[in-house]
Amino acid sequence: MPSPDVSARSVALDLLAAVLGDKRPLDEAVDTHPAMPGLARRDRAFARHLLITTIRRLGQIDAAIAACLDRRLPRKARPVTDLLRLGVCQLLFLETPPHAAVDTAVRLARARDMGPYAKMVNAVLRRIGREGRALIAAQDAPRLNTPDWLWDTWSAAYGNEVCRRIAEAHLDQAPLDLSVKEGGSACAKKLGATVLPTGSLRLFPRGPVDRLAGYSDGAWWVQDVAAALPVRLLGDVRGQHVIDLCAAPGGKTAQLAARGARVTAVDRSPQRLARLETNLSRLGLSAGIVAADAARWRPGTPADAVIVDAPCTSTGTIRRRPDVARHKKPDDVVSLAAVQAALLAAAIDMVRPGGLLVYSSCSLQPGEGPEQVTALLKAGAPLEPERLRPDDVGGLAEVIATDGALRTLPCHLSRDGGMDGFYAARLRRR
Repeated sequence: MPSPDVSARSVALDLLAAVLGDKRPLDEAVDTHPAMPGLARRDRAFARHLLITTIRRLGQIDAAIAACLDRRLPRKARPVTDLLRLGVCQLLFLETPPHAAVDTAVRLARARDMGPYAKMVNAVLRRIGREGRALIAAQDAPRLNTPDWLWDTWSAAYGNEVCRRIAEAHLDQAPLDLSVKEGGSACAKKLGATVLPTGSLRLFPRGPVDRLAGYSDGAWWVQDVAAALPVRLLGDVRGQHVIDLCAAPGGKTAQLAARGARVTAVDRSPQRLARLETNLSRLGLSAGIVAADAARWRPGTPADAVIVDAPCTSTGTIRRRPDVARHKKPDDVVSLAAVQAALLAAAIDMVRPGGLLVYSSCSLQPGEGPEQVTALLKAGAPLEPERLRPDDVGGLAEVIATDGALRTLPCHLSRDGGMDGFYAARLRRR
């Protein structure tokens, strides 16, 4: 099978600069690149896969390049560095034929005003083709691909062994998880999917998601197995009024509506709410939609339950979004923690006495999870934490932390492909 041509690699080079240089979210960069629609489907897939793998393995790739250079390239030669990164990724992780990876990189160098570096690009990539396997074999892949601040935080929070297991989980491509509106077993059979203990379906598809069986019928929506757990903590919500704060793109709203709740979905972004409405329409589900700042908005009457899916650093989703590891910094945890605290304080006013509040975040950082709840309770909030039971989480006792809250890690369900990192606490309003 012939390899994708230079145009796919040229797009990947643009995207790598956008994600690493301009700090744009990976999905946004891919979706808005003007040349992507013009590529053949196979080349679009190749460009995206090359981009994601390069970012996922960036630490190893940069170490391999450094071993082949006498000194670092100057900052103004950043496009050359990115070109080398893509070439090394192809040679070492995508099993691209060496002649294709090297020749197209040299052609791109000349076409992109990097001609003076063409010989160096050729020499480095040819050396990587000869010696790269040995270089990679000697590397500590989990450590190299994890920024220092994340490694240090996770080691302190979970211990060195678990930290390493988390980082190892980030090296593999995540499977596709689906939440099903009804008839999970029948849907799994049509899709060739595995039914996980919590009821989510898991598969490893090849091709566009919207071509899978049941998509056009609104039978399911994409949602990681961990992301589907916080709603389960509310128990039976049939007939109850549940407020979903920071609701877009709507996975938890869909769960609640499918379980028979009367849902009010609140989000400050009209654009994201439009996507939520589109998703609900495809699924044949409905919810009340409110465009507002959730920290300031209040319902007419208190709800039976509130779920706060707070904005966070999203470090629990790195296996799906490797750009998160390259974009987020310790300061982001501090600034987002203030937002989360404001949302929690507002949510207390929205739930009736005796009702439930579930706080969740897709972060592995303690400051965005247990430390938020601890601070809230120490401040005298009228809430009582409720310990989770294995039945609350499909029998997955390993995801219940010692304090009784939910704490999923990317290394959980490792034999089945892992899961995102999530924290969630169930709190009863006094």
